[in-house]
Amino acid sequence: MTMLTPAHGQFERTAYSLGSGNRIESDGAGTRLAAIKRFCISALWVAVACVTLTAIMALKVMIYLPRFHA
Repeated sequence: MTMLTPAHGQFERTAYSLGSGNRIESDGAGTRLAAIKRFCISALWVAVACVTLTAIMALKVMIYLPRFHA
């Protein structure tokens, strides 16, 4: 099994210090900004999905409501 697994990732240095579980960041502000940007884009996609589902439901109600009240 060890012959089938790649060995290049096994001995590389990790981004964690040995003494604690804290991540060592060389560019803290850039990393935080990227995380905030990812979060905002994800929140925007969730909002777009909610608006789309609401619009579809509203169209269905507009189409089927007159048929039930006729």
